[in-house]
Amino acid sequence: MRLIAPGGRGTPPREVNKYLLLHEHQVITVRMHPAVLMSPVLVALGGLVLTVVLQGSILKAQSGLMAIIWILWGILFLRALWFAATWAVDYFVVTSQRMILTSGLLSRKVAMMPLNKVTDMSFQRSFAGRLLGYGEFIIESAGQDQALRNIPFIPYPEQLYLEVCNLLFPGGPSESEEENEENEPPPPPSRECRYPGPPIEETGPPPLDLSPPPPPGPPYRNGPLEDPGDD
Repeated sequence: MRLIAPGGRGTPPREVNKYLLLHEHQVITVRMHPAVLMSPVLVALGGLVLTVVLQGSILKAQSGLMAIIWILWGILFLRALWFAATWAVDYFVVTSQRMILTSGLLSRKVAMMPLNKVTDMSFQRSFAGRLLGYGEFIIESAGQDQALRNIPFIPYPEQLYLEVCNLLFPGGPSESEEENEENEPPPPPSRECRYPGPPIEETGPPPLDLSPPPPPGPPYRNGPLEDPGDD
């Protein structure tokens, strides 16, 4: 996923930076999906094809009428350029404290929702959104009036949904912690002393001898032994 200023690193766009507070930092900054330009661009292309066909067929000799038709197509072309210029300055921003949606070229509109006020958030994808890769966020809060509720044409909706949910419900490791864990060098291999010979059997202390002592013998007397036959 390519963000305008990913992960709070770098300088956010000027159209976004002037709405950020001093104590908050931007986490996600993306433009709306280019599919938002599909309708005005297709209308302008269709008008161009129709104008060329009319000029080469039934209105070939009607120069005055063709001039009016070309002027009408020029209005369609300027409308498509207006949508493109507006898309270039519209951003969806998620900071450490808020979600911000900026829109408008001449008349600027900024809608905001604090993260601690969000009670539920879901996203939905139409059939065209699944084909082109965009979705719509639906935000619920505890208040009655919400300045920010629907955010259409969100690019990478699954990835952004997980990123925003990680901010709403923290608990896992942050991106910086995960990067630090990835950059840590592996631990050195453990060193073990191995005995090359046969395994040594472990023996305990010798068993205690609990047998009774032998009976005492006859008393010992000093002097020569007497022969019992002399009697």
